[in-house]
Amino acid sequence: MKHMRKILWGTMAMLMLAPRVAAAAAHDTADPLYLAGDRDFVSRTSLTYWDSTLRLGQDFSYGLGGRFVIGGNVHYQIDFDGHEDGFSNFDLGGIYRLGLAADNESKIISDLLFGIKFGGSSHVRTPEYADTIYYAGVRVGREWAGVTLAATLKSSWIFDDARGMAYIDFAPEAYFRLNPDWRAGAGVTLRKATKPHYDQEWANFKLVRQYGRTQYVGHVDYEFESDEVQVGIKVNIVF
Repeated sequence: MKHMRKILWGTMAMLMLAPRVAAAAAHDTADPLYLAGDRDFVSRTSLTYWDSTLRLGQDFSYGLGGRFVIGGNVHYQIDFDGHEDGFSNFDLGGIYRLGLAADNESKIISDLLFGIKFGGSSHVRTPEYADTIYYAGVRVGREWAGVTLAATLKSSWIFDDARGMAYIDFAPEAYFRLNPDWRAGAGVTLRKATKPHYDQEWANFKLVRQYGRTQYVGHVDYEFESDEVQVGIKVNIVF
């Protein structure tokens, strides 16, 4: 946990120096508080590589009324050095915006998250692939002209006689609008599970380039317990 304390203090220091002049752009899908507008259809395609493994992902979401988003995603993993190939569980979920910045003097935005991930390939041992998972959580944050601060707290449950467990994810993030075309983000993800083998501590960094309704996102993620490094790219498009 000492690694996490250092990262959190470093993030706070970055916020004190963060630019406050860049205007928040429309269709900024990489912003941690982004919510699809009414009848907006959002596609997010991802490609991630780590330790001889390639993961392809596709996420779709649709906005309803400016406060509610429904969506789903699925990933396929290719293990070049083993046998853990297969599809992840298929995620069906929603986001409901409880509070808008315009609704209160504190300008705090809050969301309710919920969904179910139907079990995927039994060849892959991680919970996100082999088990059916139910989850619920909250996300809160605030947006300034050049910075967004957000934090997500999500609890997940696996009801299985052999593999049943629960885990909680806490994920704070800082997102910087450097100018109308470029953004950057940094955050951490802390996971505490009822089975300690699944505890994780991630540091996440991303760089974003926007062209109209399309964003290209490069990211690097580091997990402290296993020394695992993931690198990847995402393409987000609003239709």
